[in-house]
Amino acid sequence: MTSFSEALRYLDQHINLEARAGYFEDLSLNSMTALMELSGDPHKAFRSIHITGTNGKGSTATMIARLLQAQGLRVGRYSSPHLSSITERIEIDGEPVSREVFADEVHALAAVAELTDYPVSYFELLTATAYRIFAAEAVEVAVVEVGVLGRFDATNVIDADVAVITNIGHDHTDGKGDWRRNVAGEKAGIIKPNSTLVLGETDPELRDIFEGEDAASVLVAGDHFELQSDQPAVGGRLVDIRTARGLYEDVFVSVHGAHQSINASIALAATEEFFEAALPDDVVAEAFGELVLPGRIEVVGKEPAIVIDGAHNPEAAQALSLTLATAFGGAPRRVFVLATLEPREPADFIGEVGIGAGDFVVGTPVTSPRSVAPERIVAAAEVVGATAESASDVEDALERARVLAGDDGLIVVTGSLYAVGEARDLLV
Repeated sequence: MTSFSEALRYLDQHINLEARAGYFEDLSLNSMTALMELSGDPHKAFRSIHITGTNGKGSTATMIARLLQAQGLRVGRYSSPHLSSITERIEIDGEPVSREVFADEVHALAAVAELTDYPVSYFELLTATAYRIFAAEAVEVAVVEVGVLGRFDATNVIDADVAVITNIGHDHTDGKGDWRRNVAGEKAGIIKPNSTLVLGETDPELRDIFEGEDAASVLVAGDHFELQSDQPAVGGRLVDIRTARGLYEDVFVSVHGAHQSINASIALAATEEFFEAALPDDVVAEAFGELVLPGRIEVVGKEPAIVIDGAHNPEAAQALSLTLATAFGGAPRRVFVLATLEPREPADFIGEVGIGAGDFVVGTPVTSPRSVAPERIVAAAEVVGATAESASDVEDALERARVLAGDDGLIVVTGSLYAVGEARDLLV
């Protein structure tokens, strides 16, 4: 195995929990711990900030990484899933690693994996690859996004300086019992002794779960840091953020959505705690003023305006709905290119994102075995009064959407990250 395609084939031979719907049981760190020990413990070669949460963890991770870079550090970032290429998951200083570096490291890791006493998964191999690359490339700090929940996620072999929990929502749960406390308990597992916890979740009924872990200190949104002002601006948001270490006024955040302003406050608080100091205003302005968050209310076209967003769960869909109303409310026509995956019901998503009478919907399949038939999407859209039709694929759907939107309309590609990834490949 020497080529990139061979590396992908090797990874695909292993169980991929990302491709499964629902929630997960019987997870452990045994396989990942073994991979690290046999690799010489590369995860101990760099400092880290570890991030989990139902929504916002990817955006928050990117914001933290950019703040660290603006301070002059060599920064690794590990994220999931990817939109176009798997190499997007492993970044150094904002750039994906090369296919050659990725393939070489997977090849070396394959020999190590044969020596373990435990079966290894696709995500464990990817995570081990990332940690090995970060060590080899001498990153000073890695910003690591959890894959599933936290406590038994493959990423959780690191002992992070700062643990970040953005929020608690519907996240790999069967919805039975006290699911919010159950999800919170799993996410709290990333909190390590002597670390600092930066907590974006504000529900007081969950506070005891997080404070029950052995963090050296806990900073909570609303108590220790907060948005003091948040206004829409051309191309993003204008915010004032108070933290435990300072006040940052009139900060331009170059992404759309009030939820991204919240993410910015969490990212700023977490980065301060990593440095144990306030950040210079010019560093914050540079990092937040040049943000690009692929697939997260990302504007990828004009005349007509085209926005792509995965909206992967109910909370994310509601955030998209609010942002469309506030930042793009002037569009005379809205056309949704919509693809959903089982077990998500199209009708549920359509309600969450606020599609209704006067809107247009183009239902499309995507390249996933869980792709919902576009005819089901069309039927659900027509129930709420939208004008709907089906397309053969995302490219066909975009062509139909352009005709419906006209130059002054708005096209929104959403419903799944598969749809966003396929559209982004065509548009960017």
